[in-house]
Amino acid sequence: MNTLTDRYLAATLRSVPAQRRDEIASELRASIDDMIEGRTDGGQDATAAEREVLTELGNPDVLAARYADRRLQLIGPTYYLVWLRLLKLLLSLVPAIVGTVIAVVEVADGKGFGAIGSAIGVAFEVAVQIAFWLTLTFALIERFHPVSGLPDWTVDQLPDVPAHRNISLADTIASVVMLVATIGYLPFQHYQSWVHETDGSNIPILDPALWSFWLPALMVVLLATAVFEIVKYRIGHWNWRLFGVKALLSLAFSLPLTWLALTDRLLNPALGDRLSWLAEGDNRNTLGAAIAVGTAVILVWDLIDTSTKTRRQTA
Repeated sequence: MNTLTDRYLAATLRSVPAQRRDEIASELRASIDDMIEGRTDGGQDATAAEREVLTELGNPDVLAARYADRRLQLIGPTYYLVWLRLLKLLLSLVPAIVGTVIAVVEVADGKGFGAIGSAIGVAFEVAVQIAFWLTLTFALIERFHPVSGLPDWTVDQLPDVPAHRNISLADTIASVVMLVATIGYLPFQHYQSWVHETDGSNIPILDPALWSFWLPALMVVLLATAVFEIVKYRIGHWNWRLFGVKALLSLAFSLPLTWLALTDRLLNPALGDRLSWLAEGDNRNTLGAAIAVGTAVILVWDLIDTSTKTRRQTA
């Protein structure tokens, strides 16, 4: 069931203490049913009665705060819920994106793993700045514009009853960490790889000429994929729109990588000076073909697996 009452209960219960949810759910549903019954006994249509009862009860977040004995205050109650919603959205995206960009830039400057600490510090500072300036902005708005002008809450704003979450936090964290590590490795290998000249200087694994376009482009795709993983987790389940975005991102990464591998433009030609087997053209072609085939297999398997999950979760 996904009636207005079900949606109202779900929206209210998500913000109350877990140990009281069953008690509050039973109490609130009984009250709503009694109020609706009182109106329908007077001849009112059941659907209209339900809408009027829920509208009278008001914003479920406000009602949940009353049940939890929690005051909606910090900047004042007028804009509190708008402030809180916007703060959660910004903190879930902006610090992670800024921290990733800082890590990539500093790794490219040769700071190695020390860039991780700097990135975490910058991300934390960005989070603090967002919280401070957003709160100050809303406090000033409420101080000098006490009339909110915000639209009244209506039952049409109720979200659907949340489905069972099919995307776990652990999987999302693992995917984002892997993507960020890959982004960091691309510039890192340029300054520190496992192959060195006889004098100890570094030999990049990937062709340095790729920095003119392809490597930055692939890093942008990986960063977009990391953001996608976060958005996917917030939605909580696969749908065909997410599948389409996932497919485009996968193709945007896999197709250039496959083409570079097959045209012998991926690996650094200087590797042949230190790895004799790689200096032979047949061996380089075989390795390029292996990389291309491996990339294609991973792409196809990922798309099949994702389409299967999407079909199952949208059925």
